Amino acid sequence: MDADLLDRGGVGLTVQGRRATITLDRPDKLNAQTPATWAALRDIGQSLDPEVRVVVVRGRGRAFSAGLDRRLFGADEVDGEPGLVSLGQRPTEEADAAIATFQQGFSWLREPDRVTIAAVHGHAIGAGFQLALACDLRVLTEDASLRMAETGLGLVPDLGGTLPLVRAVGYARAVEICVSGRDVPAAEALRIGLANSVVAADELDAEVDRLVEALSAPPEGAVRETLALLAQADEAVDPEQQLAAERAAQIRRISGMLGSG
Repeated sequence: MDADLLDRGGVGLTVQGRRATITLDRPDKLNAQTPATWAALRDIGQSLDPEVRVVVVRGRGRAFSAGLDRRLFGADEVDGEPGLVSLGQRPTEEADAAIATFQQGFSWLREPDRVTIAAVHGHAIGAGFQLALACDLRVLTEDASLRMAETGLGLVPDLGGTLPLVRAVGYARAVEICVSGRDVPAAEALRIGLANSVVAADELDAEVDRLVEALSAPPEGAVRETLALLAQADEAVDPEQQLAAERAAQIRRISGMLGSG
């Protein structure tokens, strides 16, 4: 891994065997995100060793992430990053391409190559909430809260958060969460399916370690095929199509176990 990557966008990376830990490391800004954050996340996704089986995403300091760095809401550059106003001043094709590159920092976390876990404490707001949603699993501390703040700011969630939110809680509840912009406390997040578990703050590391160990145990190929099947198994998929996908995946696994593919 390129060492320069560790210093980009306030994002840290450590790899220990089959586990990679990504740390949002701007605690003085409550891990507020910038385009440099998303570029660093994208580069990590493109550069991770294939041996990595589980990725943990977390934040340093008092919060997981307070969302977009508010200084970027203006027209001026901030630390070399263009303000949001500049997107509206570009041709549509250029603005679309720019946002697409931002989204790439999040979308790889849902690819079936590995299992991803968001370890959330404190606030996960806006882009922070969407980063947690990009992960397969979410472990929250009791003091954690989630909020989709974009609509109240005149914007929309555009970092890939809408689909996993609807899949997790359903359309009507997703509408209420996004449009009201209210906080979703950890206990409610667990009840409605946004969190896999909620633990005391001093138990977060141990709970994530336990989960990483459990998720690293099954054969890699079986995990990858299962993740791919589950990712497409939403209401829009035809049942016969899903059954066919399961058959094909099983044949690949059996062939692989027999050493023929």
